[in-house]
Amino acid sequence: MFANQKRCQYSAHQLAEVICQLRFPEILAIEAQDPVAFQEAIRSDFPQFHRRQEIPAPKLTGVPGNQTLQNQRPVTNYQFASADGVWRVNLTGKFISLSCSRYHSWEAFADRLDKPLAAFIQTYKPAYFERVGLRYLNFISRSALDLEGVPFSELISPCYLGPLAEEDVPESSSLRCSVDAELNIRGGCRVKLHAGPGLVKRGGVEDKEVKFIFDQDLYMPGPLQLNLAVGALQTLHGQAVSIFQGAITPRLHQAMGPIQD
Repeated sequence: MFANQKRCQYSAHQLAEVICQLRFPEILAIEAQDPVAFQEAIRSDFPQFHRRQEIPAPKLTGVPGNQTLQNQRPVTNYQFASADGVWRVNLTGKFISLSCSRYHSWEAFADRLDKPLAAFIQTYKPAYFERVGLRYLNFISRSALDLEGVPFSELISPCYLGPLAEEDVPESSSLRCSVDAELNIRGGCRVKLHAGPGLVKRGGVEDKEVKFIFDQDLYMPGPLQLNLAVGALQTLHGQAVSIFQGAITPRLHQAMGPIQD
């Protein structure tokens, strides 16, 4: 599952989105009034502002045999985006996140996180982080990599293919085939994995090409002291690199154009 190769970047990487999320005990002040001071601290990098009300799904309460669905109160989600919309900070009473739809390197991502994370801690002073997470969403496109007609079994390691790893199961016969797992991994981390072919809908439009979706949602459960959050994210990043490199074959590795660090 894990690879020990030296980390490398790819000129044709298949990352669709990278998301970092830090959860904390609910801070009522965030929703009680608009986050003016927080916006001023990050507005030069994230000038666009949007506010939306989200209705969480009803929660099942009570004991078995006497359970009811209880509506939850709306949640205010504040979004601060870069001028080009590539970078987005989201803030609610329970989490802060940074997402990027045009990822270049971990160092650039971590650097972009510094200001909003510092501004959040200074403004709201959370007691600790309940969960620190890092998610890498890959949509592997054969057409983009000049690999049309190459089966996924030649691009992806067998443990992420399920029945498609078998020679007598043609890819064209698969209506749905995915691997889903949640695992404890090294460094006190956990990962939720989803891997499998599928159609991707972006911007409300479904892409007609079947892509291989490789979704890593890595996290470190808390409570975690504030000064340990950056180190936790660095650890999660290292685990994500090892998992991804262990999931791809040498053929896919070369097709994505490796650039050694």
